[in-house]
Amino acid sequence: MDLGVRWKLHGDGRTPTPGAVVRPDERLSWPRTFGLGAQHVVAMFGASFVAPVLMGLDPNLAIMMSGVATVIFLLSTRVRVPSYLGCSLSFVGVAAVIRAQGGTSATVTGACFVVGVALFLVGLAVQRFGARIIHAAMPPIVTGAVVMLIGFNLAPVTASTYWPQDQWTALLTMLVTGAAVVCLRGFWSRIAIFLGLVFGYAVSWAFDRIFGRIHSADASGKVTDHWRLDLSGVGKADWIGLPSFHGPTFQWSAILVALPVVIALVAENAGHVKAVGEMTGDPLDDELGTAISADGAASMLSTAVGGPPNTTYSENIGVMAATRVYSTAAYWAAAGFALLFGVCPKFGAVVAAIPGGVLGGITVILYGMIGLLGAQIWLNARVDLRNPLNLVPAAAGIIIGIGGVTLKFTDNFSLNGIALGTIVVITGYHALRAMAPAHLRQEPLLDSGTSAYDGPGDQPASS
Repeated sequence: MDLGVRWKLHGDGRTPTPGAVVRPDERLSWPRTFGLGAQHVVAMFGASFVAPVLMGLDPNLAIMMSGVATVIFLLSTRVRVPSYLGCSLSFVGVAAVIRAQGGTSATVTGACFVVGVALFLVGLAVQRFGARIIHAAMPPIVTGAVVMLIGFNLAPVTASTYWPQDQWTALLTMLVTGAAVVCLRGFWSRIAIFLGLVFGYAVSWAFDRIFGRIHSADASGKVTDHWRLDLSGVGKADWIGLPSFHGPTFQWSAILVALPVVIALVAENAGHVKAVGEMTGDPLDDELGTAISADGAASMLSTAVGGPPNTTYSENIGVMAATRVYSTAAYWAAAGFALLFGVCPKFGAVVAAIPGGVLGGITVILYGMIGLLGAQIWLNARVDLRNPLNLVPAAAGIIIGIGGVTLKFTDNFSLNGIALGTIVVITGYHALRAMAPAHLRQEPLLDSGTSAYDGPGDQPASS
């Protein structure tokens, strides 16, 4: 059985010939392959360790389980789909809502475990019935609206939790990160968020030396005099040790908040598989179901031990596009490096010490970008918002999701925010489509023209 762990040497193993690409079943020399693997780890760091911090989960465990998830994905797809799996930013808003409702880390990972189960089942359905069922159940108007409300639902977290801890550091971090995203080129633009974090870290250290302690809200919301950058935990942390594990707990209220993220994850996987297929010249429609199922299985394993759920990373697509090296051997190397970082508690302590003001500056841009990816989905698919069939359910669902509108059924059960907004978008669209006159139903949901999983020109959704 071919598990995708054997590779042919590309040329002399040193430098690809001009215009050539290193295909997924090929590799360069092992030193160069390990170097490429390290580059993939750096590319995913910007989001993959910020996300667990924002979710309140152990960053060491998150990095370790991203390596495990990548191995599961590579084995499942054999040699055809090079990809790194890391913590999905789509879950950050879910975690914030669950914690605001009194949920613990176990509640967060329990809800995310159920999302992993749902994603695994979606993958099986795609394998059985074909990729076009995604278009039928979640046309671009629905997918874009759900991604948008997930991102913009996070705005109060930045405004009320991170930014007030140190507004001037937040402002400077925001400006530098924004400039890095726009002005840098190539590989450096792919790690702009990471560079912004490093800058904010340095500014916080400098401000502590120059101005002393700051009088503001700390991470718990209590207004005190405190250091912007507290590195006391770094000195106490060991160099080698296992991260902290915990089992999930399951609450219906938390699960209902988390389930809408399945839509965003399906969009991310579909975009990733399509982009890789276009870059390698190997159409991968037949691998989409396997990729989605592998993502779901990896997320189930990660959340079962207390880690965050995972998804394919578009940051690593950028590395492949820049290097033209699509070898899955480099991703095996990247997974190995991630496992090593996972057993270094000192690394986790450095990550956990990121000042709140720095996170404030980063999340202003990051959360907005997540939300606007929904608009990008609409643009790529040429969604007509003049059509009331598209406009009405999207408008209602987005306002409900962003505004935190609540629908109370009993004293112990209610729907609000992301969960209610997603339900309104999906059910509203399909119900209205069933009743709408023929001229508003501009195209069939499922026909021979929708066999691909995305419209022409779609880009992969960001992690």
